[in-house]
Amino acid sequence: MLVIVAPGQGAQTPGFLAPWLEDRVFASRLHWLSTVAGIDLAHHGTVSDADTIRDTRIAQPLLVGTALVATLELFPHPGDGFNQVGAVAGHSVGELAAAVGARAISAEQAMVLVRERGIAMADAAAATPTGMTALLGGDRDEVLAALDKHGLTAANDNGPGQIVAAGTLEQLEALKADPPAKARLMPLSVAGAFHTHHMAPAVDHVAKLALSVSTHDPRIPLISNRDGQVIHDGREVLKRLVGQIASPVRWDLCLDAMSDLGVTGILEMPPAGTLTGIAKRALKGVETFALKTPDQLDDARAFCAKHGEGSLIDVTPTWRMVVSPAKGTFGIDLAAADADLLTAGAEIGVVNSLRDRIPVHATHGGQVVEWLVEDGDPVAPGQPLLRLHPEGSE
Repeated sequence: MLVIVAPGQGAQTPGFLAPWLEDRVFASRLHWLSTVAGIDLAHHGTVSDADTIRDTRIAQPLLVGTALVATLELFPHPGDGFNQVGAVAGHSVGELAAAVGARAISAEQAMVLVRERGIAMADAAAATPTGMTALLGGDRDEVLAALDKHGLTAANDNGPGQIVAAGTLEQLEALKADPPAKARLMPLSVAGAFHTHHMAPAVDHVAKLALSVSTHDPRIPLISNRDGQVIHDGREVLKRLVGQIASPVRWDLCLDAMSDLGVTGILEMPPAGTLTGIAKRALKGVETFALKTPDQLDDARAFCAKHGEGSLIDVTPTWRMVVSPAKGTFGIDLAAADADLLTAGAEIGVVNSLRDRIPVHATHGGQVVEWLVEDGDPVAPGQPLLRLHPEGSE
């Protein structure tokens, strides 16, 4: 099972795009996305210094644009990706790139959203002096208790031994003076407390824009930042992309989902290194590939071919598939089991996991064609549960 991931803000380094831009096709595609975003991505990826590309308004479009164009370099024929990629995920702003890879939204829609996301988050950060601090090591419960004590939010939960706290500068100073035992504190060079309530104004702005964004159901399982669930409804993907601006990134739960899927290989899109580094610590035995420069592309394609299995939900568009959001045991809804026709939003059952009881709904509704599981069956994230035919189709 191959999972492709896209990094979030902070992964960028000065000049990282220089070797990629030697390819005229890459440069041309990046120029197109630069035009959409209204930002010269090539300039910022080659010439701008660290302080410049740290600016949220520049960093976020730069990261998403790079991931999107590099994906086309990796898979010149998109169909190759659908035949090999088992799931996609993105950390924070990287989730926009993942949504494009899953075909939930278009590249142009993603660039408009990330442009406005970056501007709105920078404006929200300017309203109150806030920041973020990484806590490395320490006991997880003690770290979370310390954050709660000082009114801070665990804005990024990146798995074992890495939690990022966010809040006001005063709250972060109080944490520094009274840190949890055995945890090393590392202040981050970011403009504000991302993924907290401080970003609420940015959510409002991007939500208004999202009303005009058309979506498609993902063709590759998309693992959500919010809770590690596999999302198979384009509208829900978009809703979560907006909401995650002010809600924590649960990358730890995304890693759990990858493990539940049976991942054997994780490839990180450029500028790579951060997420594969986390995966090496959290998912022992899983191979990783950090795609940093174009001279690695042949090796990256070989890595994809080695681990690739393809998407279980890349199906004919006339069929509607309801899939499991998580690993667990499926309990069928008795009314749904007896129905020949399901209304949009009808509950078809629940997935009971070790952590949650997750209701499953037939988002689009339609004629019941085939149940693919039975009551009490174990299910994996993204596993098809029910096949529907849109009502009224012949």
